[in-house]
This record gives sequence, C-alpha cells and structure tokens, in this order.
Amino acid sequence: MEQNVKANIEAVRAEIERAARAAGRDPGEITLCAATKMQTSETIRAAIAAGITVCGENRVQELTAHLNDDAYAGAEVHFIGHLQRNKVKYVVGKVALIQSVDGEELLSLIEKRAAALGIVQDILIEVNIGGEESKSGVTPENAHRLAALAGEMEHVRLRGLMAIPPVATISGENRQFFARMRQLYVDINAKKYDNKNTMDVLSMGMSGDYADAILEGATLVRVGTALFGPRSANRAHG
Repeated sequence: MEQNVKANIEAVRAEIERAARAAGRDPGEITLCAATKMQTSETIRAAIAAGITVCGENRVQELTAHLNDDAYAGAEVHFIGHLQRNKVKYVVGKVALIQSVDGEELLSLIEKRAAALGIVQDILIEVNIGGEESKSGVTPENAHRLAALAGEMEHVRLRGLMAIPPVATISGENRQFFARMRQLYVDINAKKYDNKNTMDVLSMGMSGDYADAILEGATLVRVGTALFGPRSANRAHG
C-alpha cells in the first residue's frame, strides 16, 4: 500500500508539473492537498512520508480521530467538507484552513469561535459555480457579499475561494467553470474585501479534472482517488 501511495503521489505531481508548464506557470505555485476521506491513520502517515504536505478532511469525526492519533504530523490539515454549524467548535483552531465556508451564519459562528480562542482562522469561501441544488456553496454574486462580510471580521482571514464544479462527462468540460472561478477570484481580489491581505488561494480541481483546473489558474488541487485508489462512498470533495 505504501509503495502504491508513493508511486501515485509521484504520478500526480508529474501531472501537476505538466499542466503548470503547459499554462506557463511555475509548478511550485500549486499545492497538492491529499483528500484523506475514509483513509486510515497509517495510510495518511505513509502519504506524508512520501511527500504530502497538506491533508484535507471531509468529516469532523474522521478529522478528530486522526488528530487524536497524531496522524497528520509533518503536514498541515484543511477541512474541505460541508461544515455543519454544530460542529464548528471541533474544527476552528484545529485546522490551518477551512475551505468550505458557504454562508453568513457559518462565517459568523467561525468568527465567534475564533474570537473565543483568541486566534485568526484562515478560510475560503465555497462557491457553487455550477448552480447545482445538490451542492453547498454560495452563488458567485453572494460570494462578493460574503467576502465583504469576512473583511469586517477580526478573527477570520479570507484566503481565497473554493469550488466543486459539476461532474464532467468529457475531458475539458469543466474548464468553463474553472475559468469563471478564476475571474471571480480576480474580481474579488480587485475589490480588496480581505481585511488582512490579498487572497492567494484558488482551490479547484479533483482527481478527474485537476489538470484542467491548473490550466485555468488553480493554486490548490484536492486529490483523493488518484492518490489512494477508489473509495466506496461519495467522493464529493476528492
């Protein structure tokens, strides 16, 4: 298993480099986030030993278990799944970045919890770029409003945007959504809503389309299946 994970990581990094070069970009600009949903602590440790520096968790229960097991030692951890309001206290201050802030209520709860802890929590706004009813995220229009609200808060730092476009049925089909996300990222950055610094993270692209996401400007890709093999459950964020 460890050998497979190492080989898969090398293959994904090679594809990231190829896509970055094709876009005239520095591969070093792109962060590989290993989507570790349903993985064991042993597999996570093997991935980190093989060079993974960022792990992304979908579920609070798994995040807590792996934190208690010290499975992420040597890497930073992001929360990339849908965050329920009653689980905020288990995530704020425990992860380097919450990628899935999808509304004003959640943003306010994160601010309140971070203030209680005396910290600044880094976040991304999740955008439902495909307008799918089955997915979380704000509309592109509401992303501006949420960014402005985040800019007024003292205990959150808006680092950028995240999106999960519709499932592509043919190669390259999602580039239109990635391009729209890149433009939204540029537009919000231009308005300087962020109260701490310019946004620097555009999280988009998963196992089936991360190369296309890089071609359109992604700075972080969330890859699970291509690193760890197929999972039996829903792979919405990896």
